[in-house]
Amino acid sequence: MLGMLVICATLTPGANAQTQKPLTNADIVNLSKQGLDAGLIVKEIRASGTSFDLSPDALIQLKNEGVAQTVMEAMLNAQANKPTAGVEATHGAANATAVDPSKPVCNPTGGCLLREGTQVPLKFLNDLNSKTANQGDTVEFLLDEELKVGGAVVVAKGAHAVAVVSAAKKAGMMGKPGDLAVQLEYLNSGSNHIRLRGTQGKEGEGKVGTTVALTVLFGPIGLIKHGKNVDIPAGTPLLAYVDQDIWLAPIE
Repeated sequence: MLGMLVICATLTPGANAQTQKPLTNADIVNLSKQGLDAGLIVKEIRASGTSFDLSPDALIQLKNEGVAQTVMEAMLNAQANKPTAGVEATHGAANATAVDPSKPVCNPTGGCLLREGTQVPLKFLNDLNSKTANQGDTVEFLLDEELKVGGAVVVAKGAHAVAVVSAAKKAGMMGKPGDLAVQLEYLNSGSNHIRLRGTQGKEGEGKVGTTVALTVLFGPIGLIKHGKNVDIPAGTPLLAYVDQDIWLAPIE
């Protein structure tokens, strides 16, 4: 009974969210281990202040601690929707709809609007192979070109991006080829997490990332002749897209 009281006290609806301490990774792990339904944890994340560590190592630890993928997606959403380096708080997402979408927007106070659908040229940081990859593994990328708004650089070349292996199957009998797909998550720029997707068109509101079938994307180029496992060498390019408008401070 005491355990249930503690959980109920933690899951106070959004009206009290401002008076509570922000949710942390440890809070999410604790709620998951208490057996709380993932849907309820997601609702609490949406209603509360948050202070999550969503680095690649932290995401792996969350997975190993049994945190559901839907919960981790809600954590990533919460991080992506937080004010960006003081700029979002100044301008607000509503201002994004009040400007000409065909023109770059940089405010004199230091904020630039990186638009949804902007191309993000990435390259694989490490080799990836369907024979050794496992569903849920973190895949890291590097930004291959700096991102600009007008003439202002808002994300430096070499920034890290993160995806998660969503499907992995090694080559089978009778020449059956391997299968490999990743779900894009975000591009990391300082304290900002810029949500990414794998298609130019938006797949659906509230959806984090997009599954990219590497077998289809790279075709025969990505297949080893012997065994036909999907083999993506480090440095292989992959084109991603910004998943939602975000205000960023220019890099000086």
